[in-house]
Amino acid sequence: MISNAEIRAEARRMLKGRWKDAVLMNLVPTLIGIAIFLIIAIPTILFFKNNWSDIANSTSDALNQRNSSGSSGTSSNSSGLITNFFVVGISWTFLDVLRGEKDKIEPFRDVFRVFHSPYLLATFLLYLLQTLFTVLWTLLFIIPGIIKGYSYSQTYFIYYDTYKETGQTPGYLDTITASRRLMDGYKGQLFFLDLSFIGWTILCMLTFGIGFLWLQPYMNASKAAFYDHLPKE
Repeated sequence: MISNAEIRAEARRMLKGRWKDAVLMNLVPTLIGIAIFLIIAIPTILFFKNNWSDIANSTSDALNQRNSSGSSGTSSNSSGLITNFFVVGISWTFLDVLRGEKDKIEPFRDVFRVFHSPYLLATFLLYLLQTLFTVLWTLLFIIPGIIKGYSYSQTYFIYYDTYKETGQTPGYLDTITASRRLMDGYKGQLFFLDLSFIGWTILCMLTFGIGFLWLQPYMNASKAAFYDHLPKE
């Protein structure tokens, strides 16, 4: 297994000459995320603005707050699921480019590649299963939950490779188990790979988030390179 520095260097080489398309591909889920936020936030702001006096005098403030909190949590989960569809498609695209199976990034096509059969259903079910297992482990303690999150991190890549090679949909639980086995001994390296982007993340925050349009492709390409170099035997 190569080092994280070599993984990041490989990701940069892959993105060289493709940064514009990579940023455009990342822009799609960003704009959709903003749209979802506005759809949720604007009606909420208008509601409280128009009904503030009634809410302040109402004896059911606590109930209203609980209902509002529940709606926010549901919206957040939905947004996370939708974002995941795009991130998976972007990651698969970078993996194909890294392997030389694809030469050009088609941003407005590749970003929607998961939204086709059988990938859409598979990504949805794998997302639910991973979330369920991670939450259950987190209930025991936070650290086991984080560890399991890294154990399951290669699930979508394994599903993609298996389907391409066999033409058949692999078992969802089998795919998650394969990720757990593949990551045995490599969870720490992936953790430090994530950690290496903290400085860039802080800089992106100073640009009011605009820098993430460039950082996110770099991170996703690095994750694809990490998977591609994992021993598959």
